[in-house]
Amino acid sequence: MTWTTGDQETPTSLTVGQVMRERRTITDEDISAFAELAGDRGRHHLPGGGRAMAHGLLTASLATKVGGRLDFIARRMGWEFLRPVWSGDTITAEVTVRALYEARSGTGVEFDIEIRNQDGETVLRGDSTGLIRHR
Repeated sequence: MTWTTGDQETPTSLTVGQVMRERRTITDEDISAFAELAGDRGRHHLPGGGRAMAHGLLTASLATKVGGRLDFIARRMGWEFLRPVWSGDTITAEVTVRALYEARSGTGVEFDIEIRNQDGETVLRGDSTGLIRHR
């Protein structure tokens, strides 16, 4: 089962192996806004002398958009940054449910995460564990 932007899931409708996707084109404005918010104004992140390189955590934030739709509370996240993402790149996050289990205050969830650019190259690989609280 796949899931794309706009769909809503609940802990009881998630299944192991389910894939959820989000897509975004990264702009100079996105990179500048993130640089201001994070305080990371390294020259490679600032537009001017060509395309700007997106911050790794800006790239990773696409996967957290999936978590936000699920009301997922992350307890751990791990990221491996494999390739740069540049302004103008379109990236797609695939978040796969690796495990589901009952926890004291909700449903425990483990995710595998892969983000690819428009050329199909993996730019980020990661995972996350956390909880979706019972309502």
